Amino acid sequence: MLTWPDYAVLIGSLAVLLAIGFHFTRQQHDTVDFFLARRRVPWWAACLSFLATEISAVTIISVPATAYSENWEYVQFFIGSSLAKFAVAFLFIPAFYRHDVTTIYEFLLHRFGQASQVAASIFFFVTRLAGSGVRLTVTAVAVAHLMDWKLVPTIAIFVIISILYIATGGVTAVVWTNVFQALMFLGAGALTLGYLLTQIDGGFGEVLRVAGEAGRLNVVNWGPAPGAPDFWRRILTDPNIVWVAVLNGIVGSMAAFGTDHDLMQRLLTVETRRESQRTLALTPIGTLLTLAVYLSLGAGLYTFYAQHPAPALARPDEILPHFVREVMPAVLRGFMLSAIVLASIDSPLGSLSASFVTDIYRPLLVRGRSERHYLRTSRVAVLGFGIVLGLLAWGFSLVSGQMLWVVFKIAGVTFGSLLGVFLLGLLTTRRIADWANVVAMIVMALVNLTLLVLSELKVLEFAWSYLVVLGTAGTMLLALSLSRAARR
Repeated sequence: MLTWPDYAVLIGSLAVLLAIGFHFTRQQHDTVDFFLARRRVPWWAACLSFLATEISAVTIISVPATAYSENWEYVQFFIGSSLAKFAVAFLFIPAFYRHDVTTIYEFLLHRFGQASQVAASIFFFVTRLAGSGVRLTVTAVAVAHLMDWKLVPTIAIFVIISILYIATGGVTAVVWTNVFQALMFLGAGALTLGYLLTQIDGGFGEVLRVAGEAGRLNVVNWGPAPGAPDFWRRILTDPNIVWVAVLNGIVGSMAAFGTDHDLMQRLLTVETRRESQRTLALTPIGTLLTLAVYLSLGAGLYTFYAQHPAPALARPDEILPHFVREVMPAVLRGFMLSAIVLASIDSPLGSLSASFVTDIYRPLLVRGRSERHYLRTSRVAVLGFGIVLGLLAWGFSLVSGQMLWVVFKIAGVTFGSLLGVFLLGLLTTRRIADWANVVAMIVMALVNLTLLVLSELKVLEFAWSYLVVLGTAGTMLLALSLSRAARR
């Protein structure tokens, strides 16, 4: 059970987070301050901020759960993801700095027109709210389990804290709280892993033996050999085969890092293009370190509960919170609880507000007003998106199963459309009709949604990891075809 030292660590961590937010309140004079921090953030701080946003509570909770109940095959996705970061650094970032954008969807305005910009912004709203809703659900379930709270009040507390520090301090507060969050979940994870190993008879060597014999340390899934009777069926239906996972990592992460403004916003807060590229290129080091810690926690938990009575839990995502609550000592338990809580207080509200005000409100709804007006509207937008995020998190709490994969499935529906239209703007010089992009994006999102539903209902065997690939290729081909047909 939690003790007063645990609560003291948690309250102290939240106090630091809120203090950072309120500290930067007086520096917010206009939307350039609120959304870009006037591009004065050090590259190393932006790097840690990006890491904290990329990792989130899903990694802290669901990666150990995946290693505990399945294996380490998630590493295959990391390989593709790291390659995608270099592609984004040298293909996307130069274009965004060249056009001096506030949100990345302004690039589409310059390249194609306002319809593409607005459509991409709306797709971002849907993708980011849904993905962050799942992330908030994962953490709220964990914290509710740890602290014996009801789920709905737990979600409400997280949303209120997020609104407070983001609405007051803007992206500057977001970046520096992310730095604090990254250091906290790396440190707390390492301490928890060290303590867990001391509680296992045989220590690290026993983890290698027990988890290894159970297949929990398997990293590469080679799939069937070419020529095997089920080769093509497995390639098309199993998302964990190495070639499929790496491909999904490359394409899916290129979409996530290059077309999701929540992640790209951190990279736009540094002064120069070169600093932004360096920031992104170095993040795989932090991601690898984080994955090593939390995958090891999953393997360690499997070994620990092979030696002790395993708990009867409703879902694998509860295994780490259960261990923290029932086994770990005071103070150390408080640090891990704080890491989970801080990781849940994610920062999509700032980037959602930025896109709403920059891409929709300012150019389409209310033009020509003062910077004070748009700054006030930005803060109101943070409040509105926070309420929607809380409602979505409550809805996702009713979904059963491994939540790590739910995040990727949701992104698969819309990320392909976003990546397709961005690649058209970056890789081609063709003048593609604005409306053709919008039609292609909507059509391919609907196609991917249909395929995902049919796959989940077992009507069609289809690996969800192909959704982003299909959506990207389909959006590009359809937009090109429609635009060409219109010119004839």
